[in-house]
Amino acid sequence: MSAPDRPDWSETGFPHIWLPYAQMKTAPPPAMVARTEGAHIHLADGRVLIDGVASWWTACHGYNHPHIRAAITQQLECMPHVMLGGLVHEPALTLARRLLDLLPGDLGHVFFSESGSVSVEIALKMALQYWINQGARGRSGFVAFDYAYHGDTIGAMSVCDPEEGMHALFGGVLPVQKIVPLPVDDAGFEAFEGVLRTGRDRIAAVILEPLVQAAGGMKFHSADVLRRIAETCWTHDILLILDEIATGFGRTGSLFACEQAGICPDIVTLSKALTGGTLPLAATVAGDRVYDGFLSDDFSHALMHGPTFTGNALGCAAANASIDLFETEPRLAQVAAIETQLSAELAPCRGLAGVADVRCKGAIGVVQLDRVPDHDGLRRRFLEAGVWVRPFGDVVYLMPPFVIAPEALSMLTAAVCAVLSEWSAEI
Repeated sequence: MSAPDRPDWSETGFPHIWLPYAQMKTAPPPAMVARTEGAHIHLADGRVLIDGVASWWTACHGYNHPHIRAAITQQLECMPHVMLGGLVHEPALTLARRLLDLLPGDLGHVFFSESGSVSVEIALKMALQYWINQGARGRSGFVAFDYAYHGDTIGAMSVCDPEEGMHALFGGVLPVQKIVPLPVDDAGFEAFEGVLRTGRDRIAAVILEPLVQAAGGMKFHSADVLRRIAETCWTHDILLILDEIATGFGRTGSLFACEQAGICPDIVTLSKALTGGTLPLAATVAGDRVYDGFLSDDFSHALMHGPTFTGNALGCAAANASIDLFETEPRLAQVAAIETQLSAELAPCRGLAGVADVRCKGAIGVVQLDRVPDHDGLRRRFLEAGVWVRPFGDVVYLMPPFVIAPEALSMLTAAVCAVLSEWSAEI
């Protein structure tokens, strides 16, 4: 069989890289970045872009914050990494203690890993083995929701919405989980309660992104809905896993989204903004009930999991420095100001043809379209406007760094309004 035609990226200087979420035969060459600073991306050709997505929602303090940079440099000089098997180090111990001080309830036991998807895998594994250790081996399934997205590894994909396209190719291959509509009214909760009641002997846990289902389409739900979901789980003695990878560390207006519902999950997953967008690190944090379910004289009851770079010292130093900034700089006040500005400045999009909705929550602004646009075409227009905005599915969204200046945020919102006005006139 002859080889397919391949794109000629030879002039770009990087013809051999395989990019994420890209069809490499048709993808346009990516923009070359030379450096970053604050809320700006400096390209190699001299252009400067305002970052509207905080590097996939991670750079909450902006790029190259001097406090985080200094902490990483200091840590690098003494110990970049050491295995956490039989050894431990102060950056990991300090970070674990600080996370527990910030998280609600009895979330008291931190298991570190390197990425959000892996932290979800660990959460699912914890929930499964918790029930196995209790002698309830049949409780091996999970309940997730329409528009869910929890990562790209096998277990995480199985609790994503299979109809949303990103993982549809793997239908029939992945473990089959129960994916149900997110309940938002009494009828919805009656149906959800029925799923849990009839399946409680088979369900290990319910998993949910609290308040904002991000990569599944930036779908919002209320704190009351989140609270009722939690209460329904606990009524039927089913564990609740909250995926705060995108929502944690201020993005929805509180440090963690679950705070707005006044609840504490059995397990929570954290990543993305954990290190302020500087180094890969994730955490799966369990409450006492789950943790205690692994304590035994029988070694087989232990959690047999250990990513090589668990508790990486550089990542932990960056995360500790990031928490310093939440304690010393007005991040949540900045998020509140961003929400107000996004709400006002994206409002003109409501009158455009092809726009179904405009909604904002914390430092998230979403323009919902009534169709899936040409993503590459819109991205090219945003680049020409001097901003970095990446539409996906049928949404154009902004999730900027919290430190973005009001003037720069206005340039982002103006670009969204202008580009969508042009697009609207063409449809």
